[in-house]
Amino acid sequence: MKKTIKWNYRILIMTVCIALGSIFTSIAQELTNFSSFSGIVQDSNDRSPLESASIIVKNSNISVTTNSEGNFIIKIPEQYTDGSIIVSFLGYSSKEITITSLSKENNKIMLVPKITNLSEVNLVTFKNVESFVRTVFRKKTENNPVEPNIMTAFYRETVKRRSRNVSLTEAVVSLYKQPYNTNKKDIIELNKARKSTDYRRLDTVAFKLQGGPFSTLFIDIMKYPEYIFAEEYIADYDFKFEPPTTIKGKYIYVVGFKQKETITVPLYEGTLFIDSETLALTSANYHLNVEDSQAVEKMLVKKKPSDVRVYPLLASYHVDYRENKGKWYYSYGNIELTFKISQKGKWFSSVYSLASEMAVTDWELNLENKKVKSRERLSPTVIMSDEVSGFADPDFWGAYNVIEPEKSIESAISKIQRKIEKEKD
Repeated sequence: MKKTIKWNYRILIMTVCIALGSIFTSIAQELTNFSSFSGIVQDSNDRSPLESASIIVKNSNISVTTNSEGNFIIKIPEQYTDGSIIVSFLGYSSKEITITSLSKENNKIMLVPKITNLSEVNLVTFKNVESFVRTVFRKKTENNPVEPNIMTAFYRETVKRRSRNVSLTEAVVSLYKQPYNTNKKDIIELNKARKSTDYRRLDTVAFKLQGGPFSTLFIDIMKYPEYIFAEEYIADYDFKFEPPTTIKGKYIYVVGFKQKETITVPLYEGTLFIDSETLALTSANYHLNVEDSQAVEKMLVKKKPSDVRVYPLLASYHVDYRENKGKWYYSYGNIELTFKISQKGKWFSSVYSLASEMAVTDWELNLENKKVKSRERLSPTVIMSDEVSGFADPDFWGAYNVIEPEKSIESAISKIQRKIEKEKD
């Protein structure tokens, strides 16, 4: 028997619930005329795929992100098909390609690594790296939007038991992004979604990511610095400059950070990428220190059966920003969590991995201050829910831009489709 589950929201943003059951919502969108193009983005030297590379339709806010295998699919409205796309990735020279030169499928886009010499970037001004990082956050009202925006975003959440997909959630949402100079929380409205879970492979223990799309939204650390770089926490980190890099021809400062040895509470370690001209945060990679497994379990696991013990093995995060007219907008968030779970009465433990990502595919200024009715808002406590409908429809997403599924996810979808067809017979 399935149960609807709700839990109180806690301040830490990346939380997992271990339980059973859920519910489902789906809202249709009117289709528009568009052309679809797919392909792969690779390193020009060794042909390795470039994960999270950005493909942007020039002179528009339309964009997509490559998956972990470098694959992408982008749906371009008719009014832009005579233009071009810009493909970019941190540390590589960007490439502009006319849309008319693209094939419908199997496009191979090679990006060339760009070497940046230390002498090309002036680091002399900043001798105190901690003070430099504080300056980055103080300048967010200059570098990040101070007007409300409505963003369309694609969200995907997968749960794996060992290496096999056992739960898959996908959704298109509208993000009502609030100005960065206010404390107003962002709002999410669900447009369309689908999900399926194979409870047999979950071994009666199911992962639920509390917050769903909010989890990837709250790693926008310029909007929500309190979760990692609150004013009182910055002094708990050691900072240092790393060799600089480039993105879209811009020089980028690279700052490494790690919690000080004297700090015992689990904090984060990672890298900040900062525009050298404006001191805007362009990207961040970081992970939580999981050495104290009991403390991390209390931070990340907000609900579990009493006979289950959870050992966090990995908690990593990634956020990207995209520049437009001098402002840097949230564009992509990714979370990866891995746990070992032991249950009383069972001889063997199981390893589960939960990955969630959200990519902004379009946005516009919310000049009319459009509101979302309370009943149409997703709650920060939401747990995305189960329903197989939609997986049998190859045109389910219509004109929405989405992240191309990886091969393992494509295989899981194929199995769902075959199961649905078999049940119909």
